Amino acid sequence: MDKLSVRPVMGYDLGAMAGLLNDIIAKGGTTALTLPVTPDEIAGWARSPKSAWHVAEQGGTILGFQWIEPWDPLPPDAANIATFVRSGQTGLGIGSALFSATEPAARALGYGWINANIRADNAGGLAYYQSRGFRIWKHVAGVTLDDGSIVDKIWKRYDLD
Repeated sequence: MDKLSVRPVMGYDLGAMAGLLNDIIAKGGTTALTLPVTPDEIAGWARSPKSAWHVAEQGGTILGFQWIEPWDPLPPDAANIATFVRSGQTGLGIGSALFSATEPAARALGYGWINANIRADNAGGLAYYQSRGFRIWKHVAGVTLDDGSIVDKIWKRYDLD
């Protein structure tokens, strides 16, 4: 079996990334995204200044991706993070491998800390960020998603210094 590898996102990854993310969106319950995304939308997100994007792949198949970028509710020294792992592949070290690339990228971009904005009902996401050393710093109640559903959010913080 091929070894898992992590590398920066390339243009040819966007279709597979959109497919992976759309499967997660369709399943529901773990992401605040509720509408399908296109490769072009992901390409637009990836153009954000001070962002870093990585994919984890094995045997040419994208198993997950992660990115950091600025986010308006946060101060300039903070990046927001998003992590997506192919359905059925969680708990296998993919997220850990991605964070091993993202953490030094965040430092290189000059960030002092990373924020994870997680649905409060996403037990897997909460556990993943906790296992990386993120700690809860904010609870936001009653967030309305694009489909009209309302969820609470937990914001977790990882200090880089």
